[in-house]
Amino acid sequence: MKKVLRIVLIGVGFVAVALLGFVSFVAIRGIPTYDAPTIQELTIEATPARLVRGEKIARMHCIACHSGADNRLTGRQMDDLPELFGTVYTMNITQDKEVGIGNWTDGELLHFLRTGIRRDGSFAPIMPKFATMADEDLKSVVVWLKSDAAQVQPSAQEAPKSDFSLFSKLLANTVIKPLPYPDKAIVIPDSTDEVTFGRYVADGLGNCYICHSADITDYNPLHPELSKGYYGGGNKMITSDKKPIFTANLTFDEETGIAKKYTKQQFIQAVKACVRPDGSLLRAPMFPHQMTDYEAGAIFEYLKTVPKIKNDIPSKEQEALASK
Repeated sequence: MKKVLRIVLIGVGFVAVALLGFVSFVAIRGIPTYDAPTIQELTIEATPARLVRGEKIARMHCIACHSGADNRLTGRQMDDLPELFGTVYTMNITQDKEVGIGNWTDGELLHFLRTGIRRDGSFAPIMPKFATMADEDLKSVVVWLKSDAAQVQPSAQEAPKSDFSLFSKLLANTVIKPLPYPDKAIVIPDSTDEVTFGRYVADGLGNCYICHSADITDYNPLHPELSKGYYGGGNKMITSDKKPIFTANLTFDEETGIAKKYTKQQFIQAVKACVRPDGSLLRAPMFPHQMTDYEAGAIFEYLKTVPKIKNDIPSKEQEALASK
């Protein structure tokens, strides 16, 4: 018996040493880098339609996260992220040729937005990867980033470098990896199929599932519907006054979801204007989304088809506030 116990203890010791060694390695290595990608070069035609569409999408993503003090996309602190990620800043994505993306090609931008790998092989672990956004929509974003829009004009101003926590470094070395570049075209679904179109708007265009699923560290960008707690909410975020806030359960669970809380028109109003049915305002990090009524309404129709999840978000928030 003593011999068996000794063997077990030795095994546990080896595991503990191995884990400690791996954690130490990650702490020193930090965010991993990869080989500079091989990128297919292309030139995207800057049409008026793409410019309009690109600005609309940029307001949901680029502008929301990268706007600096002068309203140019010089980067800012992501202060609504949970503290366990560390102190995270977005980067300068103006057309500045030194610190921005002024020297990036269309192909390099597309590759980065899809995979998370920059042209030099460095990796952006926290930034969402737009794996299921349609090619045309992503091209429109690139057109806007290279346009005459005031927000993307060159600025040498930079936000500080991110100070990633050990937790973030562990994620980047294990769970969060670069995504493969698609090997076939991704197209916008037929908008007359409201449910299928709503799924695209929610998952491919808006990335709504990232915040509104169960764990912001455990979502599936290639197959969003496989994300943990898909649209059941519960992700812990931080309000502007540093209070905890949990993302809403958007499934149609009759008790804890939106089935009895929102009509379709009220849901549209919430998405576009951040106004609840009772007239109160939804709190940050939720913000008004520049969508058409049809787009927001299509999300509502799609959410009806998502498996229901019982998740009482208000109770979680009350518990979190009481424990502070």
